[in-house]
Amino acid sequence: MLALLQAESGADEVERILDGSALSAVNWSEVVQTAAGHGVQTRGMRAELEALNVAILPFTAEDAEAAAALWPATREHGLSLGDRACLALAGRLGAPAVTADRAWTEVDVGVEVRLIR
Repeated sequence: MLALLQAESGADEVERILDGSALSAVNWSEVVQTAAGHGVQTRGMRAELEALNVAILPFTAEDAEAAAALWPATREHGLSLGDRACLALAGRLGAPAVTADRAWTEVDVGVEVRLIR
């Protein structure tokens, strides 16, 4: 989502897979924070995203525990809590995690990782 918001390399791939995708409320918070930091009006952003058939899903207690359990395997690769929240949600949904961060491909946490660039 951040690549799309910032018109970065890989934004076209994000656009291609938006319909029917999901992101954690933790990651949505990152998107809104980044948008606001770039002077983007964030009011209405959620409705626009949901109109594109993208679900913003709650970060559950189980997701929190799964993200914490990923820390030992991801710590040396520099994955943040937001990164691990995305991986935890992907694990819960049995879906691939999509990222621009190559470091995610260096860890084996039982979740398919797809790079956008």
